[in-house]
Amino acid sequence: MKVIKFGGSCLRSINDIKNLKDIIINSLENEQAIIVVSAFQGITDHLEKCGTNALKSSQEFEKDLIEIEHFHLSLAGELFTITHQSEIKAKVKMMLNEIEDICTGISFLHEFTLKTKDSLIQYGELLSSFLISEYLKTDGKLNIEYADARKMLVTDDNFGKANPDIKKSFEKIKKQLSGKNKTYVIPGFIAATPEGKVTTLGREGSDYSAALIASAMQANILEKWTNVDGIMTADPSLVKSAFPIPELSYNEAMELAHFGAKVIYPPTLYSVFENKIPILIRNAFEPGNPGTKIHAGLNNSRPAVIGLSNIPEIVLLTLSGSGMVGIPGISKRMFSVLAEKKVNIIFITQASSEHSITIGVNQDDLKKAKKAISEEFYLEIEIGKVHKPDIEQNQSIIAIVGDRMKRSVGLAGKAFSSLGKNGVNIRSIAQGSSERNISMVVHQGDLKKAMNVLHERFFLSGTKQLHLFLIGTGNVGSALLQQIDEQIEYLKQEHSIVLNLTGIANSKKMLFQKEGIPIHSWKQKLEKNGQKMNPSVFLENVTKLNLRNTIFIDETASESIIPLYQQFLEGSINVVTSNKIAASSGFERYRKLIDTARAKNVKFLYETNVGAGLPLIRTIHDLINSGDRITGFQAVLSGSLNFILNSFNEKMTFSKTVQKAQEAGFTEPDPRIDLNGTDVKRKLLILARECGYQIEMEDIESLPFVPETSFSAPTKDAFIEKLSEQDVYFEKMRKSAIQNKKKLRYVADFKPGKATVGLLEVNEAHPFYELDGKDNILMLYTRLYEEQPMVIKGAGAGAGVTASGVFADIMRIAIG
Repeated sequence: MKVIKFGGSCLRSINDIKNLKDIIINSLENEQAIIVVSAFQGITDHLEKCGTNALKSSQEFEKDLIEIEHFHLSLAGELFTITHQSEIKAKVKMMLNEIEDICTGISFLHEFTLKTKDSLIQYGELLSSFLISEYLKTDGKLNIEYADARKMLVTDDNFGKANPDIKKSFEKIKKQLSGKNKTYVIPGFIAATPEGKVTTLGREGSDYSAALIASAMQANILEKWTNVDGIMTADPSLVKSAFPIPELSYNEAMELAHFGAKVIYPPTLYSVFENKIPILIRNAFEPGNPGTKIHAGLNNSRPAVIGLSNIPEIVLLTLSGSGMVGIPGISKRMFSVLAEKKVNIIFITQASSEHSITIGVNQDDLKKAKKAISEEFYLEIEIGKVHKPDIEQNQSIIAIVGDRMKRSVGLAGKAFSSLGKNGVNIRSIAQGSSERNISMVVHQGDLKKAMNVLHERFFLSGTKQLHLFLIGTGNVGSALLQQIDEQIEYLKQEHSIVLNLTGIANSKKMLFQKEGIPIHSWKQKLEKNGQKMNPSVFLENVTKLNLRNTIFIDETASESIIPLYQQFLEGSINVVTSNKIAASSGFERYRKLIDTARAKNVKFLYETNVGAGLPLIRTIHDLINSGDRITGFQAVLSGSLNFILNSFNEKMTFSKTVQKAQEAGFTEPDPRIDLNGTDVKRKLLILARECGYQIEMEDIESLPFVPETSFSAPTKDAFIEKLSEQDVYFEKMRKSAIQNKKKLRYVADFKPGKATVGLLEVNEAHPFYELDGKDNILMLYTRLYEEQPMVIKGAGAGAGVTASGVFADIMRIAIG
């Protein structure tokens, strides 16, 4: 014996009914079955709407009736041959007339009670069960008999959500269905009082009907056919990567159902749980998929966390005050008065100090709950012993569920740590004594992000998805995107890291795509679909998307983007940048960014601010973290200046070399920043700060080597032209160095209390002498490297190496 239940989600059309028949034939395997069906999809809501419109004396209900009539008569016309249609349609028409009579009565009496509503909406199941049972009879393969649930399920008169009399219902079910080798079709959802008054079993009542019948008949299994593949690891509308859970215990299923898993209705579980009847949830549109089986006796090799569930839009009410401490009966008074007002409490937590009790209720119950608590504790509130209830709206509950959680160490820590890194604040926490459920309350706006963070942590622990938001598509930005595009499949396959370009902008346009912008075609997409760039709107869009594992990347040299850093970090968004302005601005601003990143447990990375892809800042941090102390450094920090000073000669003038370096992307977008020493001063400043010294830009002495008159040019192009007037001057400088058997190097020199940048002639014994091309070099003097400095040398300019340094910072965040 098996009970097979079909939900309205898989009863929408003639094809669905034909599919239902195939499923039943394939499922029976020579055993008796009982088929429980819901109303066709949307019909119950349509019937309720008819009643509501009738109450308003609106003629609108007649339009609704016409739609309901057309749907059911059309089905009858398609399902049955001409010879059978007259009888079938006559029966359908009779029920439709009864619906119209009820609506007419509502309109005349201006009354639409729960009792009347039950009498009206019962017809959804009556119509579907009648048509389906008649259709299943048509080819004679199945021995079908229709059974009226109202003659078997006995309830009280709590209309709208009646409570079954289990003993009487079981007696009637057994009497009606036992001892006959037939396949019964029964309408779900509906029942009747002992006096025969129609009742309904409330939300998902058809599931409840099927469970009661399965329990009464001691069925081998209860199959529930719906439009999804089973109970999912999380709500798929929130978490796209959710997948079906192969098997669950009854307790796990009840926990998930209580906290919002919509595939199963909690009362369904109670009766089958007591009778140890397995439940199998299957997808009617993918009958080959295994679905989810809920049963006892699961093995111990299953994961500790089996699923996530959530209840959106709840309200927290907190009662607190010194008058609650050590006073017996406070909790009882609070819960009793809420029970009297029929307020369902879905979350409870109490401070161990007894100073406060926090409960969660549905938004619809807020006014009742607030009023009930305020009245019950009126005297205590008046004398200040208890505060007025504190209310926090727009909250959501997330539940982490699994039978084996109590045997696992650190689950809560993993959950809270992952949420904290993504800026999700946990407002309240509760854990039952069974330890199979950790419940937490987060703001409604963080629900989707939190669910994805937790799902990734517990079910996709080998995979991490990062959402990238990039401003700046010049030389470095474009090179970075190319490198990501080349590596994206490798990272996914070898390291289970998924990089998703979610937002991109240049100086003119910006584009956002939640599902990701194809990196190979970002330029065309930005040009075609981008909106006007505005830094504030860019920030607003990133914040509104509120995605997990978000990284903001600044590949500009613009001051206007820097104010966004603080706001991104405060929003728990990682920041990666090659823009030196932030780290070289005022010390207080720089320190605030560092402190904010640390406080929010996110990364602010700017390795490429100095030395492009060279690990200069990282090495300094490693030395300091290991207990060493930096006592000074000397460095060539401008790859562009080193390239220029190495490259200009009697055949290539200084100004032409500067122009070549600019075109190759070795200089800043404005080469004047390199040639006036500003770029090197910024880099020296950043390194000195990373070494632990508080220093400002004005503390650095600059020894200029380019005549000041060249900088009077109003534009970059005019500057190059003006610079050409000084080519003779630079040639003399070059020849002088050659005659002295030295080379020109632009050097940054730092010792505590003294910092300078300027052009030096170095001899062949100096480590800087053989510095080629656009290379950088840093000599670090520390307490441990006092006599022989640590030397780091390599390419220090160019879009490719800078982009690779930025990519490395992104990967540091990805790997965590």
